Amino acid sequence: MAGRLKGKLALVTAAGQGIGRAIAETCIAEGAKVIATDLDAGKLKSLKKATAFPLDVRDTAKVDALAKDVIKKFGAPDLLFNCAGYVHQGSVLECSEQDWDFSFDLNVKSMHRMLRAFIPAMLKNGGGSIVNISSAVSSIRGVPNRYAYGATKAAVIGLTKAVAADFIRQGLRCNAICPGTIQSPSLDGRIEAVAKSTGKSLKAVRDDFIGRQPIGRLGTTAEVAALALFLASDESSYITGHTHLVDGGMAL
Repeated sequence: MAGRLKGKLALVTAAGQGIGRAIAETCIAEGAKVIATDLDAGKLKSLKKATAFPLDVRDTAKVDALAKDVIKKFGAPDLLFNCAGYVHQGSVLECSEQDWDFSFDLNVKSMHRMLRAFIPAMLKNGGGSIVNISSAVSSIRGVPNRYAYGATKAAVIGLTKAVAADFIRQGLRCNAICPGTIQSPSLDGRIEAVAKSTGKSLKAVRDDFIGRQPIGRLGTTAEVAALALFLASDESSYITGHTHLVDGGMAL
């Protein structure tokens, strides 16, 4: 089935690479007009058929300015995908206040900024669908050395449920996707960091990440994007306020 998002306006944060990039590409392929944002605007140059904007989701003034500009030029988004995130590695003993604050600012408060900036216009336009990227590592499951990360992604689940409850009668749906371990540039960077800090080989560290997945392999960004497409489309019109795992059985 093609054209599932035809006539829709989608806004995607962190669209330069990884899950955000895959979601943006999928939206384009399914007929949506896509507004793609990323802190590094250079990563958006190769994203054809999207309108690109540089955006630091940790800057409230810049988020508000983007919302004003987008709404003026294109109207309210029908679809909002909050994909920006950061993985802090370590237990509570390796998590400074700066690490904690940065993690929550990028992983949670950035979504708060986007929601505050765009929800009023979405409601005025009749609603829409919001998809927030959380994680299987959250209130769903704890894993070693993901203290701050797990806390932030649990907060994303709570935020998602609150938005869904507040606007359920106003045509606005909000769901969270909870991926397992997904192959991405971000994962490659974490593997390199762990190898360097532990002295293990890159292969050994990668095998450890793969070993967390009962299915026996890493997930792909395309698999996450396929779920995001469903949650954005009218096919999921009776679904809101839920966590949706795409985790290779990680939460079993």
